[in-house]
Amino acid sequence: MTKLLSVVVSVYNEELALREFYAETGKILKRLPGNWDYEFLFVNDGSRDQSLSILKEFAASDEKVKIVNFSRNFGHEAAMIAGLDYAGGDGIVCMDADLQHPPECLPEIVEKFDEAKEKQRQETDGIQQRSEE
Repeated sequence: MTKLLSVVVSVYNEELALREFYAETGKILKRLPGNWDYEFLFVNDGSRDQSLSILKEFAASDEKVKIVNFSRNFGHEAAMIAGLDYAGGDGIVCMDADLQHPPECLPEIVEKFDEAKEKQRQETDGIQQRSEE
């Protein structure tokens, strides 16, 4: 079964960084383990530059890109919360568009998601077996 990783990205006046972020992070995401797919969920926090236009370009050419657009700047935390609300993934990672968070860490994060899920499954199986005795 394929799982979905939602990459939630807060955007505020990031026109200079967006193309590099999208290209670099996309390269990493394409190398996720075979049981994982991904989506980009960009939250435009009322940018006054060309950020929204750039995001629309991404979305027009890539079905994995989704955009939440705020009418004005509500702040980083509000953007992240909106991203969490709209994310459809089995796992969610929040990132900033300025590459402050290294996308190279994403495969390791996905591995940790899988390890945690497996541990949870084993613990649940153990509880069920004890209750059947």
